[in-house]
Amino acid sequence: MPEISTYTGGIAATNGHLITLPGGTLLVDAPEGIGAWLKRQNVKVDALFLTHQHFDHVLDAAAVKAEHGCRVYSFAQYSRELTLEILYGAVTGSPFSVPPFVADEILEGKNELELLGETWKLYHVPGHSPDSLCLHLPSQNLLFGGDVLFLDSVGRTDFPNGSGALLLSGIIKKLFVLPDATRVFPGHGDDTTIGRERMENPYLT
Repeated sequence: MPEISTYTGGIAATNGHLITLPGGTLLVDAPEGIGAWLKRQNVKVDALFLTHQHFDHVLDAAAVKAEHGCRVYSFAQYSRELTLEILYGAVTGSPFSVPPFVADEILEGKNELELLGETWKLYHVPGHSPDSLCLHLPSQNLLFGGDVLFLDSVGRTDFPNGSGALLLSGIIKKLFVLPDATRVFPGHGDDTTIGRERMENPYLT
Protein backbone atom coordinates (compact mmCIF):
# COMPACT_ATOMS: atom_id res chain seq x y z
CA MET A 1 0.00 0.00 0.00
CA PRO A 2 1.41 3.42 -0.89
CA GLU A 3 2.16 5.79 1.98
CA ILE A 4 -0.44 8.60 2.10
CA SER A 5 -0.06 11.79 4.12
CA THR A 6 -2.69 14.51 4.18
CA TYR A 7 -2.22 18.24 4.72
CA THR A 8 -5.27 20.36 5.55
CA GLY A 9 -5.13 24.13 5.28
CA GLY A 10 -6.49 27.38 3.94
CA ILE A 11 -9.76 29.20 4.50
CA ALA A 12 -11.86 26.16 3.50
CA ALA A 13 -9.80 23.51 5.37
CA THR A 14 -8.84 21.89 2.07
CA ASN A 15 -6.97 18.60 1.85
CA GLY A 16 -3.82 18.01 -0.14
CA HIS A 17 -2.85 14.35 -0.35
CA LEU A 18 0.77 13.23 -0.71
CA ILE A 19 1.18 9.71 -2.10
CA THR A 20 4.55 7.97 -2.01
CA LEU A 21 4.84 5.29 -4.70
CA PRO A 22 7.77 3.14 -5.86
CA GLY A 23 7.99 5.32 -8.98
CA GLY A 24 7.91 8.69 -7.22
CA THR A 25 5.81 11.06 -5.16
CA LEU A 26 2.42 12.41 -6.23
CA LEU A 27 0.63 15.40 -4.75
CA VAL A 28 -3.13 15.64 -5.23
CA ASP A 29 -4.22 19.29 -5.02
CA ALA A 30 -2.28 22.27 -3.69
CA PRO A 31 -4.20 24.18 -1.00
CA GLU A 32 -2.77 27.30 0.60
CA GLY A 33 0.20 26.49 2.83
CA ILE A 34 1.07 23.10 1.41
CA GLY A 35 4.31 24.42 -0.11
CA ALA A 36 5.67 25.24 3.34
CA TRP A 37 4.37 21.93 4.70
CA LEU A 38 6.24 20.01 1.99
CA LYS A 39 9.46 21.80 2.97
CA ARG A 40 8.96 20.77 6.59
CA GLN A 41 8.39 17.18 5.45
CA ASN A 42 11.58 17.38 3.37
CA VAL A 43 9.70 15.80 0.46
CA LYS A 44 10.31 16.16 -3.26
CA VAL A 45 7.15 16.16 -5.39
CA ASP A 46 7.42 14.52 -8.81
CA ALA A 47 3.89 15.17 -10.05
CA LEU A 48 0.96 17.41 -9.08
CA PHE A 49 -2.58 16.33 -9.97
CA LEU A 50 -5.38 18.89 -9.64
CA THR A 51 -8.85 17.48 -9.04
CA HIS A 52 -10.36 20.84 -10.08
CA GLN A 53 -9.36 24.50 -10.10
CA HIS A 54 -11.47 26.06 -7.33
CA PHE A 55 -9.14 28.52 -5.60
CA ASP A 56 -8.88 26.60 -2.34
CA HIS A 57 -7.40 23.60 -4.19
CA VAL A 58 -4.85 25.45 -6.34
CA LEU A 59 -3.56 28.46 -4.37
CA ASP A 60 -0.13 26.84 -3.96
CA ALA A 61 -0.02 25.11 -7.36
CA ALA A 62 2.32 27.66 -8.95
CA ALA A 63 4.59 27.67 -5.89
CA VAL A 64 4.80 23.86 -5.77
CA LYS A 65 5.61 23.67 -9.47
CA ALA A 66 8.32 26.33 -9.12
CA GLU A 67 9.87 24.75 -6.02
CA HIS A 68 9.80 21.11 -7.15
CA GLY A 69 9.92 21.34 -10.94
CA CYS A 70 7.09 18.80 -11.02
CA ARG A 71 4.71 18.16 -13.90
CA VAL A 72 1.19 19.45 -13.39
CA TYR A 73 -1.83 17.43 -14.54
CA SER A 74 -5.18 19.17 -14.86
CA PHE A 75 -8.47 18.87 -16.75
CA ALA A 76 -7.84 22.29 -18.31
CA GLN A 77 -5.33 25.11 -18.29
CA TYR A 78 -5.53 27.73 -15.56
CA SER A 79 -8.74 29.73 -15.85
CA ARG A 80 -10.04 32.58 -13.67
CA GLU A 81 -13.53 31.30 -14.38
CA LEU A 82 -12.69 27.86 -12.98
CA THR A 83 -10.82 29.15 -9.91
CA LEU A 84 -13.88 31.19 -8.82
CA GLU A 85 -11.50 34.01 -7.83
CA ILE A 86 -13.73 36.60 -9.52
CA LEU A 87 -16.76 35.39 -7.56
CA TYR A 88 -14.82 35.20 -4.31
CA GLY A 89 -13.47 38.72 -4.77
CA ALA A 90 -16.97 40.04 -5.43
CA VAL A 91 -18.40 38.31 -2.36
CA THR A 92 -15.65 39.47 -0.02
CA GLY A 93 -15.41 42.93 -1.53
CA SER A 94 -11.63 42.74 -1.87
CA PRO A 95 -9.33 41.85 -4.79
CA PHE A 96 -8.38 38.20 -4.90
CA SER A 97 -6.35 36.16 -7.34
CA VAL A 98 -4.79 32.72 -7.64
CA PRO A 99 -1.15 32.75 -8.82
CA PRO A 100 -1.39 31.45 -12.41
CA PHE A 101 0.11 28.04 -13.10
CA VAL A 102 0.80 26.09 -16.29
CA ALA A 103 -0.49 22.54 -16.69
CA ASP A 104 1.97 20.23 -18.45
CA GLU A 105 -0.72 17.75 -19.46
CA ILE A 106 -4.37 18.50 -20.15
CA LEU A 107 -6.63 15.60 -19.20
CA GLU A 108 -9.95 16.62 -20.75
CA GLY A 109 -11.31 13.68 -22.75
CA LYS A 110 -8.88 11.16 -21.25
CA ASN A 111 -9.96 8.19 -19.12
CA GLU A 112 -6.53 6.77 -18.27
CA LEU A 113 -3.18 8.16 -17.18
CA GLU A 114 0.24 6.54 -16.97
CA LEU A 115 1.91 8.26 -14.04
CA LEU A 116 4.89 7.36 -11.84
CA GLY A 117 4.91 3.77 -13.02
CA GLU A 118 1.20 3.21 -12.32
CA THR A 119 -1.90 3.06 -14.49
CA TRP A 120 -4.59 5.38 -13.13
CA LYS A 121 -8.21 5.70 -14.18
CA LEU A 122 -9.76 9.15 -14.66
CA TYR A 123 -13.44 9.92 -14.07
CA HIS A 124 -14.83 13.27 -15.14
CA VAL A 125 -17.68 14.02 -12.70
CA PRO A 126 -18.93 17.60 -13.21
CA GLY A 127 -21.63 19.21 -11.11
CA HIS A 128 -19.52 20.77 -8.37
CA SER A 129 -17.14 22.22 -10.94
CA PRO A 130 -17.07 21.69 -14.72
CA ASP A 131 -13.51 20.37 -14.53
CA SER A 132 -13.87 17.93 -11.62
CA LEU A 133 -11.73 14.81 -12.08
CA CYS A 134 -11.47 11.79 -9.81
CA LEU A 135 -8.18 9.88 -9.85
CA HIS A 136 -8.41 6.11 -9.27
CA LEU A 137 -5.62 3.61 -8.69
CA PRO A 138 -7.36 0.23 -9.19
CA SER A 139 -4.36 -1.83 -8.14
CA GLN A 140 -4.56 -0.33 -4.63
CA ASN A 141 -8.29 0.43 -4.37
CA LEU A 142 -7.60 4.15 -3.93
CA LEU A 143 -9.70 7.06 -5.18
CA PHE A 144 -8.80 10.73 -4.87
CA GLY A 145 -12.14 12.39 -5.41
CA GLY A 146 -11.68 16.12 -4.90
CA ASP A 147 -15.01 17.73 -4.02
CA VAL A 148 -17.22 15.11 -5.68
CA LEU A 149 -17.89 12.63 -2.86
CA PHE A 150 -17.39 13.09 0.88
CA LEU A 151 -18.04 11.14 4.06
CA ASP A 152 -21.85 11.43 4.36
CA SER A 153 -22.00 14.24 1.80
CA VAL A 154 -21.34 15.40 -1.77
CA GLY A 155 -19.90 18.53 -3.35
CA ARG A 156 -21.75 21.84 -3.38
CA THR A 157 -23.61 22.62 -6.57
CA ASP A 158 -24.55 26.26 -5.97
CA PHE A 159 -21.50 27.67 -7.74
CA PRO A 160 -21.57 28.92 -11.35
CA ASN A 161 -22.07 25.99 -13.75
CA GLY A 162 -23.07 23.74 -10.85
CA SER A 163 -25.58 20.93 -11.29
CA GLY A 164 -26.89 18.58 -8.62
CA ALA A 165 -28.31 16.23 -11.23
CA LEU A 166 -24.97 15.96 -13.05
CA LEU A 167 -23.06 15.40 -9.83
CA LEU A 168 -25.29 12.67 -8.43
CA SER A 169 -25.57 10.93 -11.79
CA GLY A 170 -21.79 10.93 -12.18
CA ILE A 171 -21.23 9.52 -8.70
CA ILE A 172 -23.73 6.72 -9.24
CA LYS A 173 -22.60 5.78 -12.75
CA LYS A 174 -18.84 6.23 -12.42
CA LEU A 175 -17.89 5.86 -8.76
CA PHE A 176 -20.47 3.55 -7.22
CA VAL A 177 -19.50 0.81 -9.70
CA LEU A 178 -16.09 0.61 -8.02
CA PRO A 179 -15.36 -2.08 -5.39
CA ASP A 180 -16.83 -1.47 -1.93
CA ALA A 181 -13.35 -1.51 -0.40
CA THR A 182 -12.16 1.43 -2.49
CA ARG A 183 -10.85 4.10 -0.11
CA VAL A 184 -11.97 7.61 -1.00
CA PHE A 185 -9.69 10.53 -0.09
CA PRO A 186 -11.75 13.70 -0.54
CA GLY A 187 -10.89 17.38 -0.86
CA HIS A 188 -12.35 18.11 2.59
CA GLY A 189 -12.86 16.02 5.69
CA ASP A 190 -12.02 12.42 6.51
CA ASP A 191 -11.53 9.54 4.11
CA THR A 192 -14.28 7.00 3.57
CA THR A 193 -15.05 4.02 1.30
CA ILE A 194 -17.24 3.52 -1.73
CA GLY A 195 -19.15 0.77 0.07
CA ARG A 196 -19.97 2.97 3.04
CA GLU A 197 -21.15 5.88 0.92
CA ARG A 198 -23.21 3.67 -1.36
CA MET A 199 -25.06 2.31 1.66
CA GLU A 200 -25.18 5.30 4.03
CA ASN A 201 -24.64 8.62 2.22
CA PRO A 202 -27.92 10.52 2.78
CA TYR A 203 -27.65 12.29 -0.58
CA LEU A 204 -27.40 9.03 -2.49
CA THR A 205 -29.34 6.34 -0.63
